[in-house]
Amino acid sequence: MQESTRDLYVTGLVNARALETQAIELLSRQVERLENYPEMEAALRRHITESEQQRERLDGILASLGSSNSSIKDFVTGLMGNVAALAHAPMQDEVLKNSLANYAFEHFEIASYKSLLVLADMAGDTSAPTALTQSLREEERMAQWCEDNLEATVRTFATRAAQGQKAGI
Repeated sequence: MQESTRDLYVTGLVNARALETQAIELLSRQVERLENYPEMEAALRRHITESEQQRERLDGILASLGSSNSSIKDFVTGLMGNVAALAHAPMQDEVLKNSLANYAFEHFEIASYKSLLVLADMAGDTSAPTALTQSLREEERMAQWCEDNLEATVRTFATRAAQGQKAGI
């Protein structure tokens, strides 16, 4: 069955909203456990707030198109975020695994927002690109933070581990 560009666009928006729910859950579980990485904790807390705002922007776009989020997708992706965060919890190098996962996740979100901008254009939605671009820029900033701080995180982890200190979180 053929889908219209508008239908693909709405599906993409619903999926992006669910992705933001996953990000909020994933990052929330991480900040609950961070003890020795205050800069990371602050950055993650800022990005949780941004992700909540991004989700609200997506809700507004969906409402303007006469649609809404999918509770099922939100539940499943939120659950996945919790599971992903918990999967790293027992690992000795949890903070490193979370850093790598966050870096990858931010780039996934960047790709999502870039594709939504293309679909918005194809669907003729001229009001949403401002909000989508704002969310894209926030994701790009967080991805850059992840990249810029990866070396320091690895060094802190390795130094703490070598000194017999709690290093993982």
